[in-house]
Amino acid sequence: MIAEIINMNGYGIYVWSSFGFTILSFLSLYLVVKNQHVREKNKFIVKFGNLNSERAASAKLQKINREILSNTSTI
Repeated sequence: MIAEIINMNGYGIYVWSSFGFTILSFLSLYLVVKNQHVREKNKFIVKFGNLNSERAASAKLQKINREILSNTSTI
């Protein structure tokens, strides 16, 4: 039974290799995006520092930030 599932009437090598390629592609895409996110987060911290709640509240009051935040769906 297991051998039939793995073999898939001779098409198993194509099916399982495509599954492997897909998993490898998703994993590499995830790692690239995660790495970019960490780099951008570090750039933000270097430029602006950590944003505490007091600074976040004052930033929401600024006109340009209100315009930016009004265009987003959730904050």
